[in-house]
Amino acid sequence: MRPDDLTIRPLAQDDEHDWRRLWTAYLDFYKTRVPEEVYRTTFARLLSGDPWEFNGLVAEQGGKLVGLAHYLFHRTCWKLENVCYLQDLFCDPERRGRGIGRSLIEAVYAEADKHGAPGVWWLTQEHNYMGRMLYDKVGVKTPFIRYSRHE
Repeated sequence: MRPDDLTIRPLAQDDEHDWRRLWTAYLDFYKTRVPEEVYRTTFARLLSGDPWEFNGLVAEQGGKLVGLAHYLFHRTCWKLENVCYLQDLFCDPERRGRGIGRSLIEAVYAEADKHGAPGVWWLTQEHNYMGRMLYDKVGVKTPFIRYSRHE
């Protein structure tokens, strides 16, 4: 259930400062950092309007950004329709457990429906227990194991 004073809306140019704060905290959670060029490029991509580029949603409460979601539509060899990949989802830690993450996921689901993308998928780390408690309620855990190229 969405809190009454919560607004989910598309990311806007004026959100850059608060978006950086939230995305930095997200990256810190996963114990990673990115260079300044990645921040600038990612923000520009999120606002580009290109249908094959990432999109951004933010959660706003009391005039402050308290969460974000980044998602992308892409083709798959298993369906005719595009599917939606939810790459990043983050909520201010002090506001967790109040429906913000669920509201952001539901907003991504709505965007996927609007664009005719029947599937929405995402990844998380094994240790993200709090996030996984939510994901178990709004999604289905798959048996797939992710591999990546050695860096």
